[in-house]
Amino acid sequence: MDDDSKPFQKDNPKSPKDKGEIHQGPDHSAPYPVERGAPAFNLVDTAQEIQKADEMVNTRVSGKLKVIADQIKALQAEAEEIMNSAQQDMELHKAKCNFQRQPGKIYHLYAKEDGTLYFSMLSPEDWNGNPPDTFRGSFRLEPDYSWTPAEKMDEPDDTQALVNQLLESRGLEGS
Repeated sequence: MDDDSKPFQKDNPKSPKDKGEIHQGPDHSAPYPVERGAPAFNLVDTAQEIQKADEMVNTRVSGKLKVIADQIKALQAEAEEIMNSAQQDMELHKAKCNFQRQPGKIYHLYAKEDGTLYFSMLSPEDWNGNPPDTFRGSFRLEPDYSWTPAEKMDEPDDTQALVNQLLESRGLEGS
């Protein structure tokens, strides 16, 4: 009787159940139970584990996609704000002006009865509260030729503070 025809024995590495090589690594990494008291693997348990893994992957991917979707919405809102600001800047640049505009200066926008817009260096207070036309607002011309409404001129720009904080948290110096 040769070794292959013997019934399963501990010394026989190719038993009918194995149909392959015997696992040589540590017991905890074996693809099959290696002890009599080890839990049996069955098809239902494997299917449940695959389903659980699929659910976890789907949950993780859904979470990441939600973050991306929120970022897209925030970017769309920012793009809309930029476009509105650019449109307002273009309209203000088209307003009539009988002097040369200089960045850093504040100009006062008025509308004539026919709807024509124009800038003046005189504020409504300079007219003793009785300007000749409808006052539309005061704006500062910025160095990049954008316009900042007077009511937003005193708002602090915390962008640089945020950049400095991020740099300091990484052990770098802010400007």
